[in-house]
Amino acid sequence: MLIEVTKVENIKKTEIRYPFLPAPVEIYERENGHKIVFAKKEGGLVNISSWVKTGSINEDDEINGISHFLEHLMFKGTHKHPAGYFDRTLEAKGAIVNAATWKDYTYYYVTLPKGPDNAYFYEAIELHGDMMIDPVIPENEIGPAFELGDNTVKEKRERHVVIEEIRMRQDQPWTKVYNEANHNMYKKHPYKRDVIGFAETIASVPRETIMNYYHKYYTPNNITTIVAGDFDSEEILKRVVEAFDFKGRKNTPKNDFELDAPEAKYVENFAHINTGFSIIGWLGPVACSIKENIGLEIANIILGEGQSSRLYQNLIEKADEHIFNVVASDYYSFRDGGNFFVQANFKPEYKDKALSQMKTEVEKLAEVEEREFKKAVKKLKVRFAESAETVSDIADTIGYYMTVCDNIELVEEYQKELENITISDFKDIVKKYLPLEHAVVSVLMPEKKD
Repeated sequence: MLIEVTKVENIKKTEIRYPFLPAPVEIYERENGHKIVFAKKEGGLVNISSWVKTGSINEDDEINGISHFLEHLMFKGTHKHPAGYFDRTLEAKGAIVNAATWKDYTYYYVTLPKGPDNAYFYEAIELHGDMMIDPVIPENEIGPAFELGDNTVKEKRERHVVIEEIRMRQDQPWTKVYNEANHNMYKKHPYKRDVIGFAETIASVPRETIMNYYHKYYTPNNITTIVAGDFDSEEILKRVVEAFDFKGRKNTPKNDFELDAPEAKYVENFAHINTGFSIIGWLGPVACSIKENIGLEIANIILGEGQSSRLYQNLIEKADEHIFNVVASDYYSFRDGGNFFVQANFKPEYKDKALSQMKTEVEKLAEVEEREFKKAVKKLKVRFAESAETVSDIADTIGYYMTVCDNIELVEEYQKELENITISDFKDIVKKYLPLEHAVVSVLMPEKKD
C-alpha cells in the first residue's frame, strides 16, 4: 500500500504479524530506502531507536575500531544543538539514552515517558533524528591526534575515553583468550577483528576519516528507525520523516564477504596470571537460518548456561577433582555465521585434562535426553515471550531482525521453528556445527618461570 506522507514523498506500507502483540507491526519504506517500523504496546513509555547496518564488519586493519569510536562521537552535538544537550535534555525528562556497537550493527536508542500531550515523545524524535542525520563531530570533542606514549598531550577528549576503555579490556585475561580465538576462527572475514579496535588507531585517526566513514555507512538504506509504544501512527510517521531528512544523501551498496571454512587450530599464549584460561570456538550458521540457530541456542542452554548445565554439574559440582573455577558456554548469532564457545578458567597444572574434559562434554551433547531437550526448549519459549514485554525489548528484537537478517518475518518463523524442532533436528545441528575437528582452541597460561 502506498501512502502520501508529504507532498513530495510517497511511502510503501506493509503490515507483519508479530507474536504477542495485539496489532501487526507496521513497516514504512521510504523512496530513499530508509525504513521506519512501528510496534504498538500499551503504556506510558515509548522507545525510539535507529539501527545502522555497520560495525566492525565494515572495517579493515587501518580503521579497526572506528565504528565504536563514531558511536561515542555521535553524541557530541549537531548544528542545532551543542554537545551534551541531547543527553541532558532527555535524561531530565526521565529518559534512558544509550548506544552500542557490535560486529553487524550500531544502534542508538531513547526510552522515555511520553510526557504531557506527548511533548517528551515529540522532542525525543526531533533530537534523535537530528543526532543521527547531522552530527558535527567537532575537533575539540575528538581531541588532537597523538602517538601513544606521548605524555605531553594535555587536551584529553574522547580519544582518551575510548583508549582507556580499550586498555581496560586488553588487561583482562578473558579478552586476551577470546580475541585470540576469534582471530583464528577466520582467515579473511572481518569478524576476525575486535569491535573496540586498537588504541593506536583511535589515537591517530583524523576527523576526515571518521566523517567519511559516517557518510559512507549512515545512509538511508542502511538505517532502520523503530518506534515502540502507544501512539498515533499517522502523526508519528510525519514527525519521523521530518526528523530524518537525509537531503539527498546517496546510499551505499551492501558489502558481501567470503565465508570462512571451519578449520581446527590450537594457539597458546602466556600472560602475567595465576590460572589458566581457555576458549574453544566453532563457526555457526548464518543468522537467517532460524532452525539451526535455535538448535545451537538449545545446545548452549544444555551444555553451559547456568549452574544446572552439564558443564557446571559435571566439571564443577560433581567433579572428583577441583580443576575448574569457571566453565560455561555461549552462542552469538551474526549475519554471516555465528560463534559457539566453551570457555573455562582452570588450574594451570591441569591444562590438558581440562581441555579433554571440555571436549568430552561437547561430544556427549548428541546423547541429549528428552527431559533436557524439553527443558531447554521451554526456556527459549519463555525468553521469546519476554522479548515482547517491554518497548525496549520489542524494539531490540525488531532492530536485530531488520538489520542483521533484512527480514522481520523471521520473528514469526522463530516461533514456529521453536514449536516444531525435534531431538533429531537438534542432533543433526550439533553434529554439523560442533565437531571437534572444526574447533579452534585458544589457551592463555601463566608466564613460565625461569
